[in-house]
Amino acid sequence: MAKQLSGTWVRDQLLEELKPRVEELRRRARPPGLAVILAGNNPASQIYVRNKVKACQELGILSETHTPPEEVTTEELVALVETLNKREEIDGILVQMPLPAQVDASRVLLAVSPEKDVDGFHPLNMGYLLTGRPGPRACTPAGILELLRRYEIPIKGRRAVVLGRSDIVGKPMAVLLMHEHATVTICHSRTVNLAEEARRAEILVAAMGRPALVTGEFIQPGAVVIDVGINRITDRAEAVRIFGAESERVQAFDRTGSVLVGDVHPRDVEEKASAYTPVPGGVGPLTIAMLMVNTVEAAERRLGACSA
Repeated sequence: MAKQLSGTWVRDQLLEELKPRVEELRRRARPPGLAVILAGNNPASQIYVRNKVKACQELGILSETHTPPEEVTTEELVALVETLNKREEIDGILVQMPLPAQVDASRVLLAVSPEKDVDGFHPLNMGYLLTGRPGPRACTPAGILELLRRYEIPIKGRRAVVLGRSDIVGKPMAVLLMHEHATVTICHSRTVNLAEEARRAEILVAAMGRPALVTGEFIQPGAVVIDVGINRITDRAEAVRIFGAESERVQAFDRTGSVLVGDVHPRDVEEKASAYTPVPGGVGPLTIAMLMVNTVEAAERRLGACSA
């Protein structure tokens, strides 16, 4: 039976380790500060932001949420970001995606000061990642690396395959694994013989946003499988196909009308992997934890520079 890798367990460790660092910042100067921009009325984004605010409150981090209306313009959002850039008590700025359709998201993200970019998306910080310089790392890939370390899963010298090439997960994940001395292959929707490439992996990271895409034919026996996908299934026949007619997950579907599944087929991964992250409860909890880590580290860098 494959071992489940709990993101909740790792998250709790990370947050507990942050508490004395936050207290030290409060003692020396002030608490870290995080500003979140939530534009529009996306229900999923609202849930994510509530969870981020809750994590800040539990750690003693100053948190504020700015909620421009759905019809906000690019210029208005850029002006808001520039105002937050100038505020000394704000160490981190997070622009919750997706933004409303009329907004130029690239312009808004580029307006965030690199030193306050706690998502790690600014081109300067992406460059720092690529060249191995210190700086904020994209939260989900950084959280995955923490998970592998804390479960003592070897990375050095192993073959890793990353399915997906997004700027948010796939690309930074590949770079972080390379920095840990893995041999890395990046695959995507146009990769020829995708399952064959994936089967080469001793560490397989699935981040393509397609429910249960990664079946048993993608998984080398004994591989470690990291499932980044979070897909909501609303078709009962599909839920039955993925989980089995008598499963608890289908029973949950019957109660609520939907169920979550990752990019990896849940039954196949249990049969073939040595260890894997479940959905939910795997990678998801790590993202907010690493956002908190990035915010505290940003405050430490800024306050350290101020006191030098």
